[in-house]
Amino acid sequence: MSLNKKTLFITGASRGIGKAIALRAAKDGANVVVAAKTDQPHPRLPGTVHSAIEDIEAAGGQGLGCIVDIRFEEQVEDAVQQAAEKFGGIDILVNNASAIFLAGTQETPMKRYDLMHQVNIRGTYLCSQKCLPHLLQADNPHVLNISPPLNMNPQWFAGHVAYTMAKYGMSECVLGMAEEFRQSGVAFNALWPKTAIATAAVENLLGGPEAVKCCRKPEIMADAAYWILTQESRSCTGNFFVDEDVLKNAGVTDLDVYAVDPTKSLMPDFFV
Repeated sequence: MSLNKKTLFITGASRGIGKAIALRAAKDGANVVVAAKTDQPHPRLPGTVHSAIEDIEAAGGQGLGCIVDIRFEEQVEDAVQQAAEKFGGIDILVNNASAIFLAGTQETPMKRYDLMHQVNIRGTYLCSQKCLPHLLQADNPHVLNISPPLNMNPQWFAGHVAYTMAKYGMSECVLGMAEEFRQSGVAFNALWPKTAIATAAVENLLGGPEAVKCCRKPEIMADAAYWILTQESRSCTGNFFVDEDVLKNAGVTDLDVYAVDPTKSLMPDFFV
């Protein structure tokens, strides 16, 4: 199955994992809606909505850039409407946009707590709700949340309760919506990396350039997402996938190609 002519609505796709998924789909000739906040270049964050669209179209896809803060319902509604009008519908939603703040309960300002919950949980729920009328009309519709497997081990909560709650909320959307829309044929799945991924979050928040060397490239997530999104939606739903496992099961034997620096030991990610 190919993503040719499929329309993907991807949040936070101006950089990182979201953009990598967009570029992989573009290679098939997909239509990609980049729904993200970055309109003008940021001093610490690479890429904008506009540069992402340029790269998507250079890769062979059709792009639509929408400046969207997914905390705001009217902005999401407008972007979904633009996507449906330009491309005739929406086949796939990737809930990738996320906010992170790793700190203990007493060290987490409420504005950070609110941001993570507004973007991660509410934004995922909101985008899913607004895209569903189009997904329900699509052939082989998929929703993919970039969120971790649900694991109630306290070790995944203790150091950053607020962040874990916000990410697990995205995964709870998968758990519930997969069952809610099972008979309608809309697939809801989650995907999470086995190791840290070389993104701006790692470089700016989790260790800097040296930590990036111990990461895998975002392309591993993109290739795993591609496999999921090309499965038959009625038979592939309600799963909590891990990128490495997806690719191994798909027959990929050489994962070293995804390493930023194959000579370094890989840094494991949270939650797995």
